[in-house]
Amino acid sequence: MAYTVHQIAEALGATALGATDLEIDAVAEPADAGPRDLALAMKPDYADQIAQGGARAAMLWQGADWAGFGLEAAIIAPRPRFALAGLSAMMDPGQGWGGGIHPSAVIDPQAELGVGVSVGPLSVILGGARIGAGTVIGPQCFVGADSVIGQGGLLREGVRIGPRVRIGDRFIAQPGATVGSDGFSFVTPEQSGVERARATLGDQGEVQSQSYARIHSLGGVTIGDDVELGAQSCIDRGTVRDTRIGNGTKIDNLVQIGHNVVVGRDTLLCGQVGIGGSAVIGDNVVLAGQTGIGDNLFVGNNAITGGGTKVLSNIPAGRVMLGYPAMKMDSQMEVYKGLRRLKRLFTDVAELKKTVSNLRQSD
Repeated sequence: MAYTVHQIAEALGATALGATDLEIDAVAEPADAGPRDLALAMKPDYADQIAQGGARAAMLWQGADWAGFGLEAAIIAPRPRFALAGLSAMMDPGQGWGGGIHPSAVIDPQAELGVGVSVGPLSVILGGARIGAGTVIGPQCFVGADSVIGQGGLLREGVRIGPRVRIGDRFIAQPGATVGSDGFSFVTPEQSGVERARATLGDQGEVQSQSYARIHSLGGVTIGDDVELGAQSCIDRGTVRDTRIGNGTKIDNLVQIGHNVVVGRDTLLCGQVGIGGSAVIGDNVVLAGQTGIGDNLFVGNNAITGGGTKVLSNIPAGRVMLGYPAMKMDSQMEVYKGLRRLKRLFTDVAELKKTVSNLRQSD
């Protein structure tokens, strides 16, 4: 679907300049853009690439000399990257699936589907499930018994929703995501070596073999509105109470959220984050890729962890953490600088020892 430069700018709350009646079919990087593409040159760093492509219009930064770049039109946004969120939504062609209920879908008669719900090929929806109006269930998805999905949701290919899960409106799940798997919860008849090692910080006492008994997951998962879940990510159901994810939280690919975890509002969990059971993560937290959170820990509101951080104790609100074990980022950087100086320090000490030894020999 084509839009004029004026229509795009108006929808984004941006300023349109030049030939605003030019029609745009798609967006492209500046060097790859054609005459009906909107080139995305949102920083001066990309200015030189504009001439390499064939764009007639571009989205540019404040104060850019759009005419000097040979363009016929431009869109100027106060915060171009934020404007890209709305622009990408306008230009998204979707998944290419047809609407309605595919003949191969299996839907229990006791399931309730709202107005405009579509269900893709080979998907299964069990009895008692309720799907809100306008939600799209993609191919080969599964929705368990008595689960609820709100309005305007999207389940991409192969998403699995377990039984008794509650999900709010506008939920998006990427291919292979799972909500409502059983928690990883096992116990030994007597105190295990792991429990003793944890209590003593290393001594597991007399080692003895024990088998593990399974603790069943009786709780569910409750997810708020406007939550997104990445490909192959997993949210475990609670042991007794529900695992909970707050409104607006965005979860990247390959993220594991353990049983009984509580995640607040508008939190970002980046790729390969792992959160142990019963941890509590606050609002507006950012956990960078491969961050690990130990079980039963607390991470306060607005905290940030750097990539690969391993959290072994509670984090106060607003703290920026890095490293293993996690410590304040500025402290971790000082430790890192110290480590890099070790080789030079060893060399200096060796030279000093040699000098002292020579002085003794001369005496």
